[in-house]
Amino acid sequence: MDLSLVASNILNPPVLAFFMGMAAIFLKSDLEIPAPIPKLFSLYLLFAIGFKGGVELSKSGIDQQVALTILAAMLMSALVPVYTFFILRIKLDSYNAAAIAATYGSISAVTFITATSFLTAQGIDFDGYMVAALALMESPAIIVGLILVSVFGGQEEKRDIVWSEVLKEAFLNSSVFLLIGSLIMGILTGEHGWEVLSPFTQDLFYGVLTFFLLDMGLVAASRIQDLQDAGIFLIGFAILIPIVNAAIGLVIAKIIGMPEGDSLLFAVLCASASYIAVPAAMRLTVPEANPSLYISTALAVTFPFNIIVGIPTYLYAINIFWR
Repeated sequence: MDLSLVASNILNPPVLAFFMGMAAIFLKSDLEIPAPIPKLFSLYLLFAIGFKGGVELSKSGIDQQVALTILAAMLMSALVPVYTFFILRIKLDSYNAAAIAATYGSISAVTFITATSFLTAQGIDFDGYMVAALALMESPAIIVGLILVSVFGGQEEKRDIVWSEVLKEAFLNSSVFLLIGSLIMGILTGEHGWEVLSPFTQDLFYGVLTFFLLDMGLVAASRIQDLQDAGIFLIGFAILIPIVNAAIGLVIAKIIGMPEGDSLLFAVLCASASYIAVPAAMRLTVPEANPSLYISTALAVTFPFNIIVGIPTYLYAINIFWR
């Protein structure tokens, strides 16, 4: 593997800020970020990336490539929870297996945004419609996860799932709603909207991303202790499954003819795991599952793995097979 790709990814201000946040916890610094600020930054990043995607989509339009990519994204979001569920059932009960499987079927928007930053630094183009794939990969994973609970949950603890609440959480949670809303706003306003909002959505973007990843470093390091509950099996799962999912994603990307930049983003979407939207849905609908398992594996293992090692590794594979 080309270690220069890893180095260029690590020596990136947002990623270095993530390390600084982790170091603050390990060295017992009193550094902390007040709770409302990370939420605000998260909403900003979702809006900015969704709006940019909409503007790009207004230029390119929706053609066969866009439709195939979105269809493939939704297919992976529904498929990943199914096979990961049966892997997890080797060691876990149905409730925890389904919650973790849904988490890995969904996506991490911040990992996606970090990957776009990496591509920009490498001078590799990517298409705005990938944001539409991002927005549509959250809901299928939640729904499939709950179907798995309904089918394989223990008979003695069977209960009716309120599907109206499930669908509301799947399609109207803040992440999905803001992404789709800003995407539509970008499509409707196009280049004029981009020029008007450029100081907000473009000039501030990397500064906000850097500060947000600083907070993510603090949170990820604080979750390290929870990995004791996860055990070696789940830690290994949280590292190996992203690689498997990314490999499947790259095969699909190659088959449907995605360019290099889009292929990396698709692989990252397949490889990432949700630590915001899906955990919130699982807490609401599957209270039998242990949140420390699905949150700590996604946030303390898979997220750092992807932004440090995964993204440059997936690009290295693309460099080999696309050229």
